[in-house]
Amino acid sequence: MTWRVIARSEAGTSHIKRSLPCDDDCLFAQYRLPCGDELLAVVVADGAGSAEHGGEGAQVAIAAVAAALQSRLGESEIILDAGLAEILVTAAHDGIASKATNHNLRPRDFACTLLGVLAAQTLGTMVFQIGDGGIVLDVGNGLELAVVPMVGEYANMTHFVTQDNFREVLAVRTFDPLATKIAAFTDGLQRIALDLATDVPHELFFRPFFKALEDARSENEEVLLDQLSLALGRFLQGPLVNERTDDDKTLAIAVWLGDVDPTTASDELGNSDARA
Repeated sequence: MTWRVIARSEAGTSHIKRSLPCDDDCLFAQYRLPCGDELLAVVVADGAGSAEHGGEGAQVAIAAVAAALQSRLGESEIILDAGLAEILVTAAHDGIASKATNHNLRPRDFACTLLGVLAAQTLGTMVFQIGDGGIVLDVGNGLELAVVPMVGEYANMTHFVTQDNFREVLAVRTFDPLATKIAAFTDGLQRIALDLATDVPHELFFRPFFKALEDARSENEEVLLDQLSLALGRFLQGPLVNERTDDDKTLAIAVWLGDVDPTTASDELGNSDARA
């Protein structure tokens, strides 16, 4: 095992009060490359609150990215660059457009943001983003925010993968080193996870998650990951988060373990500082 990953999407209190589902979605997967390396993919999407079918749009976008990436891996050697990022977001855009056409609706009715990170030891790290939310990673210089959350033309607006000019607003960053710590989240956690004045990650928010994943040892990795995932869900639905946001929230956390042999789960996960 090279990577240890957990992720949860939880409905915000505003949705729970109205008996509405969570409009976020998330993918994380590991792929074995021909060279023997493992490629980690983490992708999150957030359906727009102004879009009637935003949650469906997020699901379609995630599924389309997964299918496009799987297809790309089957065709040739992969390069983590802007070209691959455009292929993935185009798949999401086109998938939603097709869904809208089939239901006699407009793509904007399925509007969603889309953020992703791909990382492999031999290939480095690539981040792509359309919209708000964020990806925080460590490529050797401590935690940094890969892309500043996007704002739209007006206050409290952002960009969506459904826009006609989605390629123009797409942000891509590549890093030669492997990101050994990765966190991806939707905008429901922005105020908690980031200093919005400086766009700097709150170290006290992220540190317990990374430490929990690094330190946890168990003879049964699957059971351990289930326990850590449940703890993450309890945190996202707990008072430290819900007192700061009523929005849906998704958080995916990944750490690169290299050759570490994972053989007592840490209690750190429930202690992240949402007051930062």
